[in-house]
Amino acid sequence: MAKKKEFTVEEKLRALYDLQLVDSRIDEIRNMRGELPLEVEDLDAEVEGLKKRIDKFKDNLEELHSKIADRKNFIEEAKNKIKKYKEQQDNVRNNREFDSLSKEVEYQELEIELAEKHIREFSAQIEHKSVKIEEAQQVIDEKAKHLEHKRQELDGILQETVKEEEALQKKAEELKKSIEERLVNAYDRIRSSVKNGLAVVTIERGASGGSFFTIPPQVQVEIAARRKVMTDEHSGRILVDQELAQEEEDKMEKMFSKLTK
Repeated sequence: MAKKKEFTVEEKLRALYDLQLVDSRIDEIRNMRGELPLEVEDLDAEVEGLKKRIDKFKDNLEELHSKIADRKNFIEEAKNKIKKYKEQQDNVRNNREFDSLSKEVEYQELEIELAEKHIREFSAQIEHKSVKIEEAQQVIDEKAKHLEHKRQELDGILQETVKEEEALQKKAEELKKSIEERLVNAYDRIRSSVKNGLAVVTIERGASGGSFFTIPPQVQVEIAARRKVMTDEHSGRILVDQELAQEEEDKMEKMFSKLTK
């Protein structure tokens, strides 16, 4: 059974800084997408919501047209009854029968008036809902154009970056294998607790990157010696010397360039 390779402290530090560079590049790619995925999702949901609203309006229109048809049929039936009652009045035997038929005629005429009133109301509702459908359709057309533009924008970014991101994630996993688990866990914990995602930083003007607290000269010497993993006592970030950082940045920049070709 092959013995597992032992990594020196310097190799671990280089791997940690490389991991930081890779993760920071992944962060850049995701930031470049920005809010686009959410914008596309929100616009899509908005368009779908408007379409459902229009469908509901159209269902209402069908129902109103059906009601108008029913009222028109009712009016025709009432007119036929009036015609029949008036014909019957010509053959009545006394005034009581004539008055009774007159009341039936009057009742049917009132029913016709009421039905015509309902038709006018339904027609007004149809007109109102038709305007609402037209307005909603105009909004849908505008939103759909905006959505298509955003989708194309997002697709363009995804096409440019998805392959690179996958390769970077694979590289990050490879790097983690050369770092002991406790350091990886510490790295992940620090990264998740800071806004900029920087868990491994260099010393800049006597202080750790992103911090204003000065690091004592003796500690700086120990960091440069690369004999043990040093952390900033204030932020908990892992510290590497500027020379090591520059060497790894130059190396990783070449790798990033290959990925984007």
